[in-house]
Amino acid sequence: MNLLSRIEEERGRFLIWAPLFFGTGIGLYFVPLREPDIAMYTGLAVLGLICAGIAWRWPWGIGPLARAVICVALGFGVAGARAHWVAGPVLDFRYYGPIEGRIIAMDRSQSDAVRLTLDQVRLNDVNPAKLPDRVRVSLHGDQGYLSPAIGQRIALTGHLSGPNGPVEPGGFDFQRMAWFRGIGAVGYTLSPALLLSPPTGELSLAVGQLRQKIANRVREVLPGESGAFAATITTGDRSSMERATIDALRGSNLAHLLAISGLHMGLLTGFVFQAMRVLMGLWPRLSLNVPVKKLAAVTAIGAGVFYLALSGGAVATTRAFIMVTTMFVAILFDRRALTLRAVAMAAMIVLILTPEALVEPGFQMSFAATTALVAVFAWIRDHARDGANRRLPGWLRPVVTVVVSSAVAGLATAPIGAVHFNQVSHYGLVANLLSVPVMGAVIMPLAVLAALLAAVRLEAVALWLMDWPIRWILWVADTVSSLDGAIGKVPTPPGYILPLLAVTGVFFVLLRGRERWVVLLPTVVAFAGWATVERPAVLISSSGGLIGVMTSDGRALSKSRGEGFAARSWLENDGDTATQQIAFERPLFDGQKGHLEVDLHGLSLMQLTGREAETRLAEACANADLVVLAAWRDDPAPAGCTLLDRKVLAQSGAVAVHLGADGWVIEPSRPKDLSRLWTR
Repeated sequence: MNLLSRIEEERGRFLIWAPLFFGTGIGLYFVPLREPDIAMYTGLAVLGLICAGIAWRWPWGIGPLARAVICVALGFGVAGARAHWVAGPVLDFRYYGPIEGRIIAMDRSQSDAVRLTLDQVRLNDVNPAKLPDRVRVSLHGDQGYLSPAIGQRIALTGHLSGPNGPVEPGGFDFQRMAWFRGIGAVGYTLSPALLLSPPTGELSLAVGQLRQKIANRVREVLPGESGAFAATITTGDRSSMERATIDALRGSNLAHLLAISGLHMGLLTGFVFQAMRVLMGLWPRLSLNVPVKKLAAVTAIGAGVFYLALSGGAVATTRAFIMVTTMFVAILFDRRALTLRAVAMAAMIVLILTPEALVEPGFQMSFAATTALVAVFAWIRDHARDGANRRLPGWLRPVVTVVVSSAVAGLATAPIGAVHFNQVSHYGLVANLLSVPVMGAVIMPLAVLAALLAAVRLEAVALWLMDWPIRWILWVADTVSSLDGAIGKVPTPPGYILPLLAVTGVFFVLLRGRERWVVLLPTVVAFAGWATVERPAVLISSSGGLIGVMTSDGRALSKSRGEGFAARSWLENDGDTATQQIAFERPLFDGQKGHLEVDLHGLSLMQLTGREAETRLAEACANADLVVLAAWRDDPAPAGCTLLDRKVLAQSGAVAVHLGADGWVIEPSRPKDLSRLWTR
């Protein structure tokens, strides 16, 4: 092998590793408490240039290490550039009054209410320069005066505030997610929303309006949950899905069927690819003189483009489109389509375009499943060249493929799902074996057929044929999720667990031979750290109105209603299946409403709520180590009193209290030196 060939081989091998180092740089950007300054970026640029010189001078040896450092620096810089690029005004006060805006997206909230995302926002008496680019409003109460549609300009009276931070230290950071999605305020309305003007023919909303028109037509032909499911998988419109159906799909590990991601994009483009090859193969003159396979690949890419636009271009769909396009482009250049290099290229493209996707479960689960599947089937292919695989009967091979792919994808994504959603579906493999073949062999081909028949207004035939296959999947989801022990709850692990598992997984796939078993020890360490995690003894919401104290029976809550998102999140993070009402009924708190007390080991805590709460403050401070006051207080706390009122909590965010041998420590969600773009 000559020098140039050796250099090219080294660079080709490094491409597979590049997403790991690039993603490491992105992850490091999100770690610091303070926003990196120009000096940090300048230093990284200089370091990158030095490493570029080293990599050029010594392409092997120290060269790969230099290229790794370059990727880390680039990942850090791209994440920072993206965070500044999407910057927009964020509402810094609580607003109540008229809200006007144009509907650009629709979905459902955790409380199962229709939720609208508005742009071109107008708020009463708010400086136009400080108006958020987008706001998100949940519709509660009587909403019979409006049938929401993309492009409508509406008016309502509602409550708005800036996106909230984590409900506990280290928890999910909605502020950060909203920042990257351009959402500067969130809220709700209890009054009817009214139509100001109907949708216009603006080009920027044309795709969204087409998507909603198709979704409405699907639901018209297939009423009920079948139509809602069909509309979701064809257009990404989940606004009509009931919460019970979504919970059943999650409990049976079938929720991935709703997200227009790798499965849907792969099934649709794969069906178009194979169908075009068969159709063109029926014309001998064409098949003998034209590269049919490549024409079919181009057609499949076109179908993917249409599906991407129709689904709204969500991050998960964009990621899936890049993945399948990379594979079809490989076919155009006579290269093997399903390779780890293709997966790495797709990952790099996604991370460059949307670096924030790295910390979202969609990216993590999608690429974990894809990488594992490509690696396993490549291993099977390499070890089956002796013809051993041909000993399987032809009818059995698809069955084995479905079983292996479902098992591999399930194992690869299970830890990620458990970290983010605090649950494991014990019968998810069974549900997928019963549902995925129906999805791929029946529902997606019928969806393509419906799109073709729409040209002659006969799409209802294909949609009607989709009804019973969809009913089958929904029945499987409901049945499997209802089985005893179907869902296992797990607590949220420490922050280092998921990155450690991700890195060890990548090393296991990419290393060769016995070298890959070096990941065994860090994997054991990760799961041991998860198994021994200790949840905070006390959690206090950012309003001071909700307190959760850990007991031997689970976390006890201070009230049965109100602040439901925080209560639900705390219980889920504990790995607790209880509802807020059940957690409230756990015996712990003494006293009466508005004046609750609890004595822990080394800590006496008192919560004051209600109109006269502040009048009882002096007495509470004299009898308790820690006082939580659900009211705003401008005066300093009484001498010797550790007080958490709304003013203090507005600065600290939700807090956790940890009890140890040396006493108790208060941990804020928002430390004093925290200053990121999305927290200012």
